[in-house]
Amino acid sequence: MVWVPLRPTSTDRRAPLRAPSTAAMSLEWLTDWSWSLDGLRDFIATGIQSFRDCDATALVAVACLLVLFVWYCYHVGREQPRAYASVNALMQSAEANGVQNGFVYCHSPECVRCSHHDGLNQKLYHNLQEYAKRYSWSGMGRIHKGIREQGRYLNSRPSIQKPEVFFLPDLPTTPYFSRDAQKHDVELLERNFQTILCEFETLYKAFSNCSLPQGWKMNSTPSGEWFTFYLVNQGMCVPRNCRRCPRTYRLLGSLRTCIGNNVFGNACISVLSPGTVIAEHYGPTNIRIRCHLGLKTPSNCELVVGGEPQCWAEGRCLLFDDSFLHTAFHEGAPEEGPRVVFMVDLWHPNVAAAERQALDFIFAPGR
Repeated sequence: MVWVPLRPTSTDRRAPLRAPSTAAMSLEWLTDWSWSLDGLRDFIATGIQSFRDCDATALVAVACLLVLFVWYCYHVGREQPRAYASVNALMQSAEANGVQNGFVYCHSPECVRCSHHDGLNQKLYHNLQEYAKRYSWSGMGRIHKGIREQGRYLNSRPSIQKPEVFFLPDLPTTPYFSRDAQKHDVELLERNFQTILCEFETLYKAFSNCSLPQGWKMNSTPSGEWFTFYLVNQGMCVPRNCRRCPRTYRLLGSLRTCIGNNVFGNACISVLSPGTVIAEHYGPTNIRIRCHLGLKTPSNCELVVGGEPQCWAEGRCLLFDDSFLHTAFHEGAPEEGPRVVFMVDLWHPNVAAAERQALDFIFAPGR
């Protein structure tokens, strides 16, 4: 027994039923027909013909787009979200355990490298705009570019050089600089070697009375002891210490390229006792070069910057870029005494005068 289609009644004035179109059978067609084996066969045949009539190239294109969409959804779902690359983001790992690249941070609120500043990039851009309004945008292209793309620069730097606070683009990069990079200041420091050494020896006599005399700071090291006596600390003069080294402090005023008006400028006496190792770490910026004048240089003392070792020499200056990964150690015998250098931060020779003035304004202490 099979079902057959009903014939139209006399009241039905529609046209006789026709085969369904290749697009789709309408709801009206389905209601007018009763299911039968013939009708089912016609339905399947119509569907097959519909696929045959379609353009094969279009079907392949749609299939490829569908596969790409599914892959994209899968990829995005697996990807970890990335925070905005600022100083705050770069310091998160150090905040978690106090250590980054083997260097123990002091977490001092006064330290430009160790403290966490929310929205630092926005603050720097605001300072740049304020400077430009007072003076000029002339010569500010590189600084503007650096602040605008700071997150990308700090994140994409090779591991050998990673300044932790501010990167100025398009500066020549090298671990060590020749003496001619800042010839005037190097020669001036070396001519005053004995003056600086005498004031240090007077200061160091206080260590016989106590472990850490007033004015000295002890820094974190994996082994041994590392002491510093600051005359200028992050752009701020330390009056009490300067009064104890008056001739050395006056000498700083005669240097042409000394960074003394922004947070990246320091001047201090640095002392490593025998057996001391300073863990590898990066400096905060590449706009400066660090000058070490050797005051006491026992054997088996080395500075390693960017994987390149150098030795200090008494009365001679050693210039290097501390935004490169660097370390120092004193493996001499105890009877040889400490390694002592006078450290002062000088401007990178390729930072123009207009840029120095702007950077002093942008990174002024307390700003």
